[in-house]
Amino acid sequence: LYFSAQEGILFFYHIKGLQYEMKICADILQPISSLIFSPDYTVLLLVTDQGTVYTYKPAHSGEAVKLLDACSSCFLAADFLTPGNKYCVSVTISGEVQVWFLEDGTCLSKLNIDIEVHV
Repeated sequence: LYFSAQEGILFFYHIKGLQYEMKICADILQPISSLIFSPDYTVLLLVTDQGTVYTYKPAHSGEAVKLLDACSSCFLAADFLTPGNKYCVSVTISGEVQVWFLEDGTCLSKLNIDIEVHV
């Protein structure tokens, strides 16, 4: 079970029967608004309240890596494009939809739908 705390800490709870073990996986110093697993569960997207997107690979137990940084408009949401886990799509509050390559954070395409987006 993965979850985040208000302070921007990603936790992992390993639960087996009535026993559990808690581990701190990453601390990104920004409140996390959503966690999204890739379809094959190898990558976890972390979207912050400030609109920054990080990737975390549970099998590698490393730090979260900043993938996308909020520029002119905060990222409101992000998710994986399936099948696979090479690409993600994001939407900003201003209505810009973008497709990203997860390896290096390259923006592959974008479309402005010219409408303010709310969740």
